[in-house]
Amino acid sequence: MPVPINISILGSTGSIGTQTLAVVDQFKSQLKVVGLAAGGNVDLLTKQIRKYHPKVVSVKKEEDAKKIDVLWGDKGNCAVATIPVVDKVVIATPGLAGIKPTLAAIRKKKTIALATKEVLVAAGSLVTSEAAKHKIKILPIDSEHSAIFQCLESRTTEEVKRVILTASGGPFRGMKPNQLKNIRPEQALKHPNWKMGAKITIDSATLMNKGFEVCEAMWLFGVPLEKIRVIVHPQSIIHSAVEFIDGSIIAQMGPSDMRLPIQFALLYPGKRQENNFRRFSFGDYPSLSFEEPDIKTFRCLGLAFQAISVGKTATAVLTAANDIAVGAFLSGRLSFLRIPDVVESTLSAHTPKSFSELNEILEVDTWARSKAHEFVVKFGN
Repeated sequence: MPVPINISILGSTGSIGTQTLAVVDQFKSQLKVVGLAAGGNVDLLTKQIRKYHPKVVSVKKEEDAKKIDVLWGDKGNCAVATIPVVDKVVIATPGLAGIKPTLAAIRKKKTIALATKEVLVAAGSLVTSEAAKHKIKILPIDSEHSAIFQCLESRTTEEVKRVILTASGGPFRGMKPNQLKNIRPEQALKHPNWKMGAKITIDSATLMNKGFEVCEAMWLFGVPLEKIRVIVHPQSIIHSAVEFIDGSIIAQMGPSDMRLPIQFALLYPGKRQENNFRRFSFGDYPSLSFEEPDIKTFRCLGLAFQAISVGKTATAVLTAANDIAVGAFLSGRLSFLRIPDVVESTLSAHTPKSFSELNEILEVDTWARSKAHEFVVKFGN
């Protein structure tokens, strides 16, 4: 019997974390959970501890840690990410909290299975340089980046004409600003194809999520911004594609099921293996459609491209300001159409600078959140 792959999961009670554990359940002889870290859902985490018997566990807050006698905070996350027997670390912790354990895991030569967008959007140069230094592979869990990874296997980036990231268009595809004036959070949370957490679902509705994915693709695959294109594909069947210099395009397609890219990352570089997940049927999709994104209406995508082209700390400000704006929208303090106003104003107030340490990013994040709060008050309801 082969030796199982030992994994730690940061963000185990979230959408990606629970789906990762569903994959583990499919491959019990090949995957073993040795570390779990979660936010505030202590009840679910307790159930996971009883089922998987991890060696190290961490939660976000000290008071929760005392309830179940586990580690907590950044120190706890890093401990979960660097357990000596761990082979792969799934980073699904929301926001910048995923950066420290990612760096810690890389420095301990652990393979990274990455789901948290902010890790590369805010600190891409730092994380990828550390990965290169320690010869560590970062495996993408996002369906789009997993698709690109699969299309690129055994091929060099010199052969790439462009990377094509597909976007569903979200629940408001085709609408114009006058139709979006009175959008409520519950409407924005109804994604047509994917079941995700609240924050990423709103980011999908504004197309900011696709902007983050463009930035991730640059760092993951070493492809310049000018070679990355976003195409709206409402059916979410083609998860992304790569066009090569000879004119051929290789695309990866399948059901809208995050367990598939998770399985690919966890078992990589092993053979593909059968599971009992839902299968794709061509009969369900007699036609597939594609269209250009409407960046005049969904301005967040254009703002993301601008921040990425500037580089330096601009993308860290992008993620922080967006986080504050989305939170304000979800709590009813900001309208849907004002989300890009907060992001744009915060970016305009910032002077981008180079960075070489994580603390520099964290300082910029703190500044950007404070400044974004000011603009929420200015533009708020």
